[in-house]
Amino acid sequence: MSIRLSDKDKKLGHRRIGEEGETTYKKITSNQIMGSIQLGIQYAVGGLASKPERDLLIQDFMTVETKVFTCDGANLTPAHRFPQFSFKIYAPIAFRYFRDVFGIQPEDFMLSFCSSPLRELSNPGASGSIFYVTDDDEFIIKTVTHKEAEFLQKLLPGYYMNIVQNPRTLLPKFFGLYCYHCNSKNIRLVIMNNLFPSWIEIHEKYDLKGSTFKRKASSVERDKSTPTFKDLDFMELHPNGIIIDQEMYEALCKTMERDCRVLQSFKIMDYSLLIGMHIISKQSDIFGNNATLKNCNEPSTSNGSASTNMVPEGSSTSKNKKRLLYHTTVVESIDKQFMNQETIQKTSGGIPAKSNKGEDVILFIGIIDILQSYKMMKKIEHTVKSVFFDSDTISVHRPDFYATRFLTFMKKTVFQKNETSKKI
Repeated sequence: MSIRLSDKDKKLGHRRIGEEGETTYKKITSNQIMGSIQLGIQYAVGGLASKPERDLLIQDFMTVETKVFTCDGANLTPAHRFPQFSFKIYAPIAFRYFRDVFGIQPEDFMLSFCSSPLRELSNPGASGSIFYVTDDDEFIIKTVTHKEAEFLQKLLPGYYMNIVQNPRTLLPKFFGLYCYHCNSKNIRLVIMNNLFPSWIEIHEKYDLKGSTFKRKASSVERDKSTPTFKDLDFMELHPNGIIIDQEMYEALCKTMERDCRVLQSFKIMDYSLLIGMHIISKQSDIFGNNATLKNCNEPSTSNGSASTNMVPEGSSTSKNKKRLLYHTTVVESIDKQFMNQETIQKTSGGIPAKSNKGEDVILFIGIIDILQSYKMMKKIEHTVKSVFFDSDTISVHRPDFYATRFLTFMKKTVFQKNETSKKI
């Protein structure tokens, strides 16, 4: 049965869906983009093997390498069936260091990207960005604007300082920044961790900013099979918050406080806490046994952070899920004391908790949308809003206020500590 798409679904930003369901981005087909990305990453990561390991230098953060991929191939590039394109590789040495910090070996990174075709996620972000996921569900590739790519590159020295001092963070884990150029079009791409393991069904999703001003999912969003709810929805569905073990609560708060200080120092605001909730009572086995499995060819996402569908045992995802746990789990991102194999296998790296209804749940969380700096346009936007609305009910005007409100909401409204028992 064909699905009739609205004009809004067909056109979003640079993303278009044709009459036959084919997706294009900047008038380039998604299949062409995905295939070219794989060739570019294979060259970029493979080329680093000949470069010796060394300490990072300040110029490494601003280095940009460009390679042209002709259709007939060349000494270092293979022949291919796509139109000729060039591939820019931003800060290759720096990103190699970042991948190493998070335990990603070059051969594993290459295997994830180049052993099987990429998949396009069917639920794009509101900005019209397009998202791809590796076949083993390890990594998300998101298209970003020129300003976002430029901001990320400027952010890299501070990002390096942050993960050196503390690699346990809920901030996005960036593994690569590239630019695909074809037909006079530039498509900039960032590679990040896949927040939600796709072999676990996510029953509820929330995008929380700590604000109540217009923070309610639209009727269109609510009609989706797995809608992404907002702050007011969370308060309605979970009026008493989500209860987590006391030690986990304190470690989680400490991590969020540290991450918010980093974001505030870079004048970043409008970020969100993305929460995916798996309700154990709705699933006999979180790894898919004796459960109804979703079609792995129909992944969905929220803000480019995670695919949320389950896949059958025996797929490449199931075979590789243990490797994913070592560098992208929520537990690992909070505190090393929770890193033990028994806990990881039981929760797949998520946080065990209890819902408002007393249900046993597993939470997958991360801070997303951090590539927005508080500059002139934001200042103008908030100044105009403050003229017409009570400033206490709208998005706050400064990154420090935003961070304070964000943390207060998460610590008092979203998460509650279980003080009667050490473990849930």
